[in-house]
Amino acid sequence: MSATQQAPDSILSDPIYKEILEQLRPHAGADSVFAPDTVITEDLGMDSLAIMDFLFDLEDALDLNIPEHRTAEVRTIRDLVAAIVLLQKES
Repeated sequence: MSATQQAPDSILSDPIYKEILEQLRPHAGADSVFAPDTVITEDLGMDSLAIMDFLFDLEDALDLNIPEHRTAEVRTIRDLVAAIVLLQKES
């Protein structure tokens, strides 16, 4: 298992995962189901404006700048957790 991967159940208690969910809820569709492998653009009913608003809120909450090239690689909540972990290690 690489440094950016976590055991499947450990991500549920990860503070970054919890913060992502907290920031996602106001932007996602009312009937959205959140799980590590939820595809942000497809499963949550979010348009591009909602995604941008979510990312701005997440950056503020984590006091972190997420470069656009990193977000382009993200599909799932798990991917976003891994990208943020890498960004935090790089800073």
